[in-house]
Amino acid sequence: MATKAEDFNEWYNEVVDKAGLTDKRYPIKGMNVWTPYGWSAMTRIDGLMRREMARTGHQEVSFPLLVPESEFKKEADHIRGFGEEVYWVTRAGKNELDVPMCLRPTSETAMYPIFSLWIRSHADLPLKVFQIVSTFRYDTKQTRAFLRVREIHFFEAHTCHVDEEDAERQVRQDVEIMDLLGRELCVPYLLNRRTDWDKFPGAHYSLAADAWTPGGRTLQVATIHHYRDNFAKAYDVGYEAEDGTRKFVHQTTYGMSERLLGAIVAIHGDDRGVILPPAVAPVQVVVVPIPEKGRQDEILQESRRLAAELAEHVRTEFDERDLRPGAKFFEWEAKGVPLRLELGPRDLANGVVTVARRDAEGRTTVPRTDIVTTARDLLRQIQHDMYARAEASLRAATVDIAAPGEARQAINRIGWCGSEDCGRQLEADTGMSILGTPFPREPYGGTCAVCGKPADAPAYLARTY
Repeated sequence: MATKAEDFNEWYNEVVDKAGLTDKRYPIKGMNVWTPYGWSAMTRIDGLMRREMARTGHQEVSFPLLVPESEFKKEADHIRGFGEEVYWVTRAGKNELDVPMCLRPTSETAMYPIFSLWIRSHADLPLKVFQIVSTFRYDTKQTRAFLRVREIHFFEAHTCHVDEEDAERQVRQDVEIMDLLGRELCVPYLLNRRTDWDKFPGAHYSLAADAWTPGGRTLQVATIHHYRDNFAKAYDVGYEAEDGTRKFVHQTTYGMSERLLGAIVAIHGDDRGVILPPAVAPVQVVVVPIPEKGRQDEILQESRRLAAELAEHVRTEFDERDLRPGAKFFEWEAKGVPLRLELGPRDLANGVVTVARRDAEGRTTVPRTDIVTTARDLLRQIQHDMYARAEASLRAATVDIAAPGEARQAINRIGWCGSEDCGRQLEADTGMSILGTPFPREPYGGTCAVCGKPADAPAYLARTY
């Protein structure tokens, strides 16, 4: 097996397979099968999103998969942005369709014609909805499970507001939600305002959460877009104001995908397999009996009691398969289970349980009577430590440079005046992409590395997935 340090890309593919998170053998490239284990992890991530949506007053909806070309074409910038990636449906049976339809690459053009019917007056605002669906994009780059696929498990929140100021408040709330989710998923990131040439098609501005991976590239794991009334004008999404005049709504979106699971694998996995944060691990604790000849029944019975006691508090698996303990250890380590408990004859005699953390080396013993409290405390500690290590790695990978020639395999912080000409030159000179400028803006007193003019914000440069 490839090692993470020597060949990150091959290592990534192998550990995803070893963990059984997805099956890539479906006969359409980039459209993979969610296995029970991988789907359980993904739906726990979805659950965190649903919790935050409920907390912030969003309601869940489900819109159709197909979008008529007539609606899709109403937003010209949107068409230009997705034109090369759209899947088109032009026939039903033997009948040519009067209006071709596309599989949604994202849902603005599907939702907004309906929003124009739902919203009539200021009393209908704000409108805050979300859905978790499949979106489809014909990405021509090399596919990789979770990181770059053609059928995407996608979360998208869409909101409508009375004015730009209220939409801006929604953006700030989305930033707060993303911070909470990043911590629970143990995926730290830099939040950047994308350049005008790299923002979402049709947006006023776009924010992106960029995580750092040991493969030497950043991974965009979430985006937040402020549209102003750009889409509202195209789809006639308006309302009657209190003064009787008709105004267009201002809109935002917030999107995330299965890339979050890919980021967890990439950031935390090691040469034994993946390491899952307790918050999303399908199994948080696995109990493995260590049998001894003549005492198998006694050890199995006590191990079963131990697992049942834990199961009332944490997600627990009792592994009583007729396999050698070493084979079980290997499998559960590959799957990234945060905590492994072992119970053998010596443990029974001493009234203890042997405990192994997936994110750390070595084993220890804890009193059998304290096992529930200890397991819960350890899971909280694992969650904390995984985020802290990843955050330290992100900080270490972020470096200041004064000129394009100093760029390295890192997130390079450099002075930029904000002009597209200088930005394009930075990208050409480094072979990297400008991730954008930090959001919120951070103090910066340098000069542009290209033209020498004052730069009131730095740009971040990196290679990206």
